[in-house]
Amino acid sequence: MQRLYDSVEPRVMDEHMLKLAVEEQGPQEEAGPLARQEGILFKDVLSLRLDFQNILHIDSLWQFENLRKLQLDNNIIEKIEGLEHLVHLVWLDLSFNNIEAIEGLDTLVNLEDLSLFNNRISKIDSLDALVKLQVLSLGNNQIGNMMNIIYLRRFKALRTLSLSGNPIAESEDYKMFICAYLPDLGYLDFRRIDDHMKDLARSKHQYSIDGLKQQEHLTQARLDDERARQEELKKHKVAFVEHLNGSFLFDSMYAEDVEGNKLAYLPGVGELLQAYKDKFVIICLNIFEYGLKQQEKRKLELDTFNECIQEAIQENQEQGKRRIAKFEEKHLLSLNAIREQSNLTNIEIKIVEYGEDITELFNVLMTLEMHLVEQLEETINMFERNITDLVALFIENVQSLMAQCRDLENHHHEKLLEISINTLERIVKGELNEDLPDDVRALFVDKDTIVNAVGASHDIHLLKIDNREDELVTRTNSWCTHLVDTIHKDEIMRNRRRVKEINQYIDHMQNELDNLECSDVID
Repeated sequence: MQRLYDSVEPRVMDEHMLKLAVEEQGPQEEAGPLARQEGILFKDVLSLRLDFQNILHIDSLWQFENLRKLQLDNNIIEKIEGLEHLVHLVWLDLSFNNIEAIEGLDTLVNLEDLSLFNNRISKIDSLDALVKLQVLSLGNNQIGNMMNIIYLRRFKALRTLSLSGNPIAESEDYKMFICAYLPDLGYLDFRRIDDHMKDLARSKHQYSIDGLKQQEHLTQARLDDERARQEELKKHKVAFVEHLNGSFLFDSMYAEDVEGNKLAYLPGVGELLQAYKDKFVIICLNIFEYGLKQQEKRKLELDTFNECIQEAIQENQEQGKRRIAKFEEKHLLSLNAIREQSNLTNIEIKIVEYGEDITELFNVLMTLEMHLVEQLEETINMFERNITDLVALFIENVQSLMAQCRDLENHHHEKLLEISINTLERIVKGELNEDLPDDVRALFVDKDTIVNAVGASHDIHLLKIDNREDELVTRTNSWCTHLVDTIHKDEIMRNRRRVKEINQYIDHMQNELDNLECSDVID
């Protein structure tokens, strides 16, 4: 099964090899010399054949960003790598190599046909990203566990499978097992699976398949729940209020608060702590709900802005198209009129007139673009003011609510300190009847010790509240700044592209006029 290193030196893909392959497989006949002279951009190549090249390592393919078909069979490749940029790949042939593990295919989400025939693969895995996979060739490998077939059930589009030449193919139940567990398969080892075989396989493995389906259903339900939770969390993060729809912030205040957890054992602190938590969580929920509402307002503002921008650009483009269409209609008449003239003086007059028409079109198109730039600048500035005001209002109100959290913490701190000092006095007088854990009693050595313990707990809580507020404010401001900067940069780039388009078109028209020589016209 292993391809041996022969007398030819093992090779690594490099620029020279790829360029040579592209030239050899490029256009032939009349187009061939022109393509070789001007060069073929790797990003324009759709199909590439690199078989029988004694390639040891896959490399340097990052420029082939639009490649659809890649042939790497009959080499000495040991590892699947260097394919991460080929996201448009549909067909991949890695057969007749020395590959031991399936890997390096995570970005090939459009792959439909994969051949790993005649390698040294012992396990089918790491294909999860290939959701469009229809054809899989794994014949002549070292796959010996029938459980590998179960893994393939996740590929709903898989219709053709080849596993002949593997240890599992020697199993008496090989074909029946595959037909039962992969019921949508149409071809196995290059032979069509008929309905009779599918019925027999389903009957034989019905009990096991029912159990597997139930397990898959439960697994899928858990995945769906987790996906839904992640989607919700994503929405909350966009609104900058994630984890504020519950007790997460409150719980985090006590997660690292050793002294506060000890003080919770004091008489009366349990009830005090619960009341504090209830009020604190209500404020967090208020922040959360307010944040979601404000996010909807920001989204509406942004959507409205984008619609206005697109409408303005589209209307401007339509005006430009109408002027160009009118010019081109006149352009054909002007060229015909020049060609029909036999008098040199009349030809020169027509050429001058045509040149003036080109200049007039240039001025019209540039004026339209200038008006659009002014219109968009005004719209962008208005949007910037609106979104900045929304963000400022959001931050101001959130800070007000966070201040309420701090007020609650200060009130709790005062009550906790009062209870702690009263407890110390009772301990000193021997009036404390409640049993306290030893580490809690250790705090009540003197007043300074207990005051310091309560103060340390208070500082931790305030720090958590401050950090969450700072994080929200920083992220919100950063989002706003980045959004506005991006909009301004996008408009600058749009304007530059449009000016370049206008100049290129006008240059083309002018060159066409310049190439119209009087002598050719007279001839």
